[in-house]
Amino acid sequence: MATKRDYYEVLGVQKNASADEIKKAYRKMAKECHPDLHPNDKQAEERFKELNEAHEVLSDPDKRARYDQFGHDGPNMGGFGGAGGMGGFDFGGFGGMGDIFDQLFGGGMGGAARRNAPQQGNDLRYDMRLTFEEAAFGCEKSFDFTRNEHCETCHGTGAKPGTQPKVCPTCKGTGQVRVSGGFMMTVRTCSTCGGTGKIISDKCPSCGGAGLVRKKRTATVKVPAGIDHGQTIIMRGDGEPGVNGGPSGDLYIQVLVRPHKLFKRDGVNLHLDLPISFTQAALGADIDVPTLGGGKTSFHIPEGTQNDAEFRIKGQGVQQVRSNYRGDLILHVRVEIPRKLNEKQKDLLRQFDEISTGKEYEGRKSFLDKVKDLFN
Repeated sequence: MATKRDYYEVLGVQKNASADEIKKAYRKMAKECHPDLHPNDKQAEERFKELNEAHEVLSDPDKRARYDQFGHDGPNMGGFGGAGGMGGFDFGGFGGMGDIFDQLFGGGMGGAARRNAPQQGNDLRYDMRLTFEEAAFGCEKSFDFTRNEHCETCHGTGAKPGTQPKVCPTCKGTGQVRVSGGFMMTVRTCSTCGGTGKIISDKCPSCGGAGLVRKKRTATVKVPAGIDHGQTIIMRGDGEPGVNGGPSGDLYIQVLVRPHKLFKRDGVNLHLDLPISFTQAALGADIDVPTLGGGKTSFHIPEGTQNDAEFRIKGQGVQQVRSNYRGDLILHVRVEIPRKLNEKQKDLLRQFDEISTGKEYEGRKSFLDKVKDLFN
């Protein structure tokens, strides 16, 4: 089995990196190796999974602290999950020194109380693929997803209608039992009820006693104009139901934007490679430039425009999220030299070259002057 790489190494950040630095590093690398940009590339797919795993841990303060202390097994450890406290243990996980002695020497059952306290339900994630235009202009999207929900037959109790779960006789409803180990007393999860504190004699026929069933749901989300690849939309309360009356989790929608055939995006600015003829570059020209959304705008190419010249058209970029500000469209000029000329065209170019004084080519003149100075 392959050894996992260090999460900080995966994201290319230092161990003291801030949350913002971790976020920026993840977004940059995720764009580079996203499966949509590398179809049928298993290495890119594995790399993307590795990045997501590293980001999930390092972006969560608690999981990051446990990872720093215990390595890759740390984020999945419960109880002694932090880097603070005596001997490297996080007493915050137990609520203080009093709870430590309760657990070891048979004191109160604070841990059991917390186990049966209301807990928020699991968060869900959905990957939403958008076209370049949908992300730039915003849209409304409906999508299907599956989640656990309380069984409608038993209302989440897991018991057959007309019956109720009974208090576990072993742990008396606490979900934990005390086990004597010499002079010490430890607390373990009750094996009779699995830590729920309840026994279901007659299970619900619909959910088999689980209290939950899988259901397909349809959700509709308003995608704000200007959202970018890798950003997340959160639908509060649309995750899975809570435990013991706790609130539902959230639904995280990860936005994946397909590349555009013409435009490339950099924040709120758009970039466009614009091919022009060498005649247009030399003499100047008024040309139609395509804009995002299928429109056009007129732009004047000035006389003597060189290859790789850049021009900016204000307000033709992407709208900033939840703002009226729009970025710019940046044109990158690509002067195209004709590959096939007929004899008449060649003859005209030769005539032009014959009557040229050399002043028409500033770069060439400067280069020849430097060569002359070098060898004289």
